[in-house]
Amino acid sequence: MQDEPTPAELAKAVADFLRNDIAPLISGHQGFKLRVGINALDLVARQLTSAEQGEAAELARLKALLAADGSLSDLNRALADKIASGAMDLSTPGLKEHLWQTTLDKLAVDQPNYASYRREAGRTDGDA
Repeated sequence: MQDEPTPAELAKAVADFLRNDIAPLISGHQGFKLRVGINALDLVARQLTSAEQGEAAELARLKALLAADGSLSDLNRALADKIASGAMDLSTPGLKEHLWQTTLDKLAVDQPNYASYRREAGRTDGDA
């Protein structure tokens, strides 16, 4: 076990420093590039803290959907092959739900402020 701060905490601290202390001092193209860097650090921090849980859930769903074992990338490739060949489609039990949940889990890391994601993530199972 590593001592604190964690890599996610370090990335967040650097992003916060740049956002709060440096960004107000820079404008124009350099300011834009700084915001891109801040967004990249924010993404790294979210990946370090949130992506593992989503990937574990995705792997479990893939194993159940395909009735197979393997790595996340191998099972995703197998699923893509089955969809491409027509062996699976949205009428396949569980496929639509898997694809939707995988999309939401990825957006939670990649684009958590995306308005459509926030709307969909806020829905409960009974919402339609």
